[in-house]
Formats: sequence, C-alpha cells, structure tokens
Amino acid sequence: MSYSQIRTCSACGASNRVPARHLASTGRCGSCKAPLPPPTAPIDVDSAASFEAIVRESPVPVLVDFWAAWCGPCRMAAPEVQRVAQDMAGRAVVLKVDTEAHPGLAAQHGARAIPHFVVFQGGQKVREQSGLVRSAEMRRWLE
Repeated sequence: MSYSQIRTCSACGASNRVPARHLASTGRCGSCKAPLPPPTAPIDVDSAASFEAIVRESPVPVLVDFWAAWCGPCRMAAPEVQRVAQDMAGRAVVLKVDTEAHPGLAAQHGARAIPHFVVFQGGQKVREQSGLVRSAEMRRWLE
C-alpha cells in the first residue's frame, strides 16, 4: 500500500495528493502551480499501513513519537516534537503514533515506555530512546 497526504494550496485552496516519497519536498499545486511546502507539523499516523509506507518510502530521516494522551511526559514532549517538525521541514519527516489507537505499532517498535522516539533512515531503525527529550537533541539525531 502506498500513502498519500492531502495538502491544501494556500494560494488557491485546491487539494493536492502528495505521495510518501515526496512528503519532505516542496511540490507544486496541480491547479495554480504555486509552491506546496513540506509539512511543518508532525503527521498523525492513521494506520499501520500508512506508517510502514512513510517509513519505507521517505528519502529523508523519519522521527516517530510514540505517545498517549494520558501521559504527562508525552504532553511535555509535544511542543519539542512540534519544534523539530518545524525546524526540520524539508529535511526530515516527523510522525506521531498514538499508542492507545495503535498498540500493535507501539509493540512492534519497542515502545514499552512513553514517550518513545524512533528514527528511521532508508526504512531501517537507526536510533531509539524513551523518555522526555529536548528538540535540540532530536535535531541532532536527524542531521
């Protein structure tokens, strides 16, 4: 299965389908040809299939934040993760996986304690760490 994100053009309001392999790229609106910048916010994972497609197809590193709404440290980490997504737009993709909605993904990727962060490069896990982490450290993982 292949994943596509829908991005709305800020110039004309048209919806544009962006495949996983181009999530970190600046594309062009299919209607007005205005630039479609890469996402500056974490992408909420909606299924195991979309997670696997993004991790497998991304040409840039992928940072995954495994979290839960009831988790205090996860709520503290959220602005740090947001900052990384904004700072690394175009150079990395940032995903958020709700462990309550996707317990299978959490178990598959070793998220025994949350927040749990995993970095993938070329579809392979290259780093993981549990606990609260500052955005500067996360950026170092991705550079």
